[in-house]
Amino acid sequence: MRFMMLMIPGGYATAAPDVRPEAEAVATMMKYNEELKRAGVLLGLDGLHPPSSGARVSFKGGKATVTDGPFAEVKEVLGGYW
Repeated sequence: MRFMMLMIPGGYATAAPDVRPEAEAVATMMKYNEELKRAGVLLGLDGLHPPSSGARVSFKGGKATVTDGPFAEVKEVLGGYW
């Protein structure tokens, strides 16, 4: 059985494109990642950029439309996954 954990960090929806987590938060995540790895249960992980650096691609009638972020309607966004 596999599980996917999603991280939804507070304030990430309105974060600037170049925002980085605080050093203490990164150290805590790295420790957790190492524990998962030692336990043999870590298959993959990655952090995600904030919405302000993203874009939405939608298709209508076979034509693509690209809308740059940030997106005002966003309430919660993913910051990473394990």
